[in-house]
Amino acid sequence: MKTDTHPEYHTIKVKMTDGTEFETRSTWGSEGDTLTLEIDPTSHPAWTGGGQRLLDKGGRVDKFNKRFGGLSLKKKEG
Repeated sequence: MKTDTHPEYHTIKVKMTDGTEFETRSTWGSEGDTLTLEIDPTSHPAWTGGGQRLLDKGGRVDKFNKRFGGLSLKKKEG
């Protein structure tokens, strides 16, 4: 096997957006560094349920209906 192919793991602190901290092992940074998160499971819309868009509001179909809703396919008599 080749030597020195695996990354160096060390202990770092991770600081969440709410201020809580925990220690974990990582290849990020160096021993004892603190990784401050901007987005985490306590604040991200994917986990909190916020920021969901409804598909019928402002979607492509709604835009189409607003633009062409008054048109009809009636035959002209003449």
